[in-house]
Amino acid sequence: MPMRFDVITLFPELFTPFLESGVTRRAYASGQVGVHLWNPRDHAEGNYRRVDDRPFGGGPGMVMMAEPLQRCLDAALRARSEAGEAASPPVVLFSPIGTTLRHAVVADWAQSQGAVLLCGRYEGLDQRFIDAHVTHQLSLGDFVLSGGEIAAMALLDAVARLQPGVLNDEGSYQQDSFNPALDGLLDCPHYTRPEVWDGREVPAPLLSGHHAQIERWRRDQRLAITARHRPELIGQARAQGLLNAKDEGVLAKMGNEL
Repeated sequence: MPMRFDVITLFPELFTPFLESGVTRRAYASGQVGVHLWNPRDHAEGNYRRVDDRPFGGGPGMVMMAEPLQRCLDAALRARSEAGEAASPPVVLFSPIGTTLRHAVVADWAQSQGAVLLCGRYEGLDQRFIDAHVTHQLSLGDFVLSGGEIAAMALLDAVARLQPGVLNDEGSYQQDSFNPALDGLLDCPHYTRPEVWDGREVPAPLLSGHHAQIERWRRDQRLAITARHRPELIGQARAQGLLNAKDEGVLAKMGNEL
């Protein structure tokens, strides 16, 4: 069954260019990754379709109200049920307290049947709605965004590109940084024509045509870049027994040169 994401957002128009652009549009256009947008304002009452109010206890900002969110979620769940989807999908809120969105987390969601994605705004959602419905919380990192839409797009993009047939090269994502196929290391530099640009030459091993030499050069570069910029990933790879004697030799030489 294709995966389905129902996105609850006050700004559905932000998703239109995202869903129609780039290589991942194939996943959305084909329905391989279904994305359905729901606006809580469409389920709010009164002439002003109010979806937020002042926080109890005072303080700056506004809080998204539980009632329009509840009606919006109910509508999304009914639509999922009518489409033959799971009756109780995961409900994901993008929040600073959530699990950081790393490769392993994305890979898990890429194998799922989707979820309801909640994009908060203002000071956040009424906590009672969170307590009643949210099953997962995710974060892009230790910073705050104006809303959850960018985080939702990040998850959708990362999940979509892992689906079969979405990328031009089936094995392309396996060469991504953090991928287990690269032992969790950062990716190496890449070059294309011309062979000399602005006086800078493409590294000789890449022009050798010698497959083993090329792969060794790329491995050495991944080790060096990871050790320099994300040394904790080297520690993780070492702890998992993913580094061999040649790898350790490269790292030792690099350490002596610093």
